[in-house]
Amino acid sequence: MPILSPYRSLPAEKRISLLMSAMSANREARALYTARLLSRGGGFRAVTINAWPAEKLAREIVRMKAEQPQDELDLLHLLYVQLEPMIQIDFLDTAGVPHEKGVMPEDLQPPFVGADKVKLAAAKVLEQHGEDGARYLHTLARYSAAGWPGIVEVAEKLNT
Repeated sequence: MPILSPYRSLPAEKRISLLMSAMSANREARALYTARLLSRGGGFRAVTINAWPAEKLAREIVRMKAEQPQDELDLLHLLYVQLEPMIQIDFLDTAGVPHEKGVMPEDLQPPFVGADKVKLAAAKVLEQHGEDGARYLHTLARYSAAGWPGIVEVAEKLNT
């Protein structure tokens, strides 16, 4: 069985909540996700979907798996940087990477630290955050491996 993306490994209710947060924070997000849903077919018209409350739209998007890979990355970023930054804060603090409440400086260039600090920070995240920490590490390995030397190997060990 293939390994789910970090986003798809989230419980459905969490994915629905993330989509609702994205749509409430950004008007264009609702239009984007409506377009994603329409592209999947199913007989709905845009005027019908546009009348739905955000929760119904989010539930249908998750049910139809209408999110695309870039959407998944954007939603994980929303989760780990804006909504629930503690995992990222713990990781960055332990690795010794400068940040402001989990947000790294824009001018910081990869790799951000060496592999030894990545392993240390990964161990701390796993210890403090369990399964959610493991999902965070898989997210880094999938989307930001160049910035975190050794993160791919850490994530691979979590799969065994």
